Amino acid sequence: MREILPALSAWYAAGSPFGLATVVAVSRSAPRDPGAAMAVGPGDEVVGSVSGGCVEGAVFELAQEVVASGEARLETFGYSDEDAFAVGLTCGGEITLLVRPVTAALDPSFGEVAASVAAGRPVTVATVTDGPAPRGATLAVWPDRVSGTLGATGLDVAVTADARGELALGATGLRHYGPHGERREDAVSVFLHSFAPPPRMLVFGAIDYAAAVARIGDFLGYRVTVCDARPVFATPKRFPPGVEVVVDWPHRYLQGTDTDERTVICVLTHDPKFDVPLLQEALRRPAAYIGAMGSRRTHDDRMTRLVDGGLTDRELSRLRSPVGLDLGARTPEEVAVSVAAEIVALRWGGTGTPLTATGGAIHPQGT
Repeated sequence: MREILPALSAWYAAGSPFGLATVVAVSRSAPRDPGAAMAVGPGDEVVGSVSGGCVEGAVFELAQEVVASGEARLETFGYSDEDAFAVGLTCGGEITLLVRPVTAALDPSFGEVAASVAAGRPVTVATVTDGPAPRGATLAVWPDRVSGTLGATGLDVAVTADARGELALGATGLRHYGPHGERREDAVSVFLHSFAPPPRMLVFGAIDYAAAVARIGDFLGYRVTVCDARPVFATPKRFPPGVEVVVDWPHRYLQGTDTDERTVICVLTHDPKFDVPLLQEALRRPAAYIGAMGSRRTHDDRMTRLVDGGLTDRELSRLRSPVGLDLGARTPEEVAVSVAAEIVALRWGGTGTPLTATGGAIHPQGT
């Protein structure tokens, strides 16, 4: 959704109605995750994708129909592996789409939501997908305010509370309620789409490997900062555009920087005067991933110093060192792929095993 918002904002500002299809539920080997979106605007212009090409033709027609009728629709595409190719959903999974018309009258908060996302301000959009509530109705929830309604005051209150909880986690998915927000009922389905600021990647050590890691981190959607105490290395011209470069002692910079459960920390300095105080700070704060570069010998020396510094076994168990998966990487770019692969595997519970050596679903249900 983030990628297509500039086009949607332009259509919305121009007063041009458009049809917006959003993946709200998936199962088995679905091609896209909840939140993936495709829109059909003026002149039949198409932006985005909901299945990587499998069912886009059918969705194009649905989007045109909802704009013409002014009514949202919920559609599911899913067939067995044996039948999927003939129908178009070649992966054999299942996706459920909410396709709704968007205009200033139907969704008066859309422009403000788009502006918040563009500015990196957190917001969750709650949309009714099914049940005894107006399908397609939206409620925009910021940390300090709301806009819109789902059709019932009790439902708005319950969804607002849940939306703020999901926003804190950066989570997106379906929730179920009674007609007036009752927690133990499932008559009304509401899709909560959280637009949290991009997660951060903090790269310490402005070496050639850092430039490659920063590049792949930016590609994966992280907001990347590179920090090094040596100004001769920490210069913006050595790094991709958009990457923040900071000259400071690594541990001091981290002490003054907020991290959360989505933050990735890559320590590439492999110099004890930098990485030991930095890791002492990193391993005691929230982070999704903490990796440190170095040889086996460097790792053993580093661990001894960290133990002497008072870190517990539990804190040390969070450290991924030597950093990355065993891909046989040599060049900075190959090492960056190795690091990124480990980050992705840790995030989703992957094993790093070649898929040709595994069986069953590629994407287990619920992940």
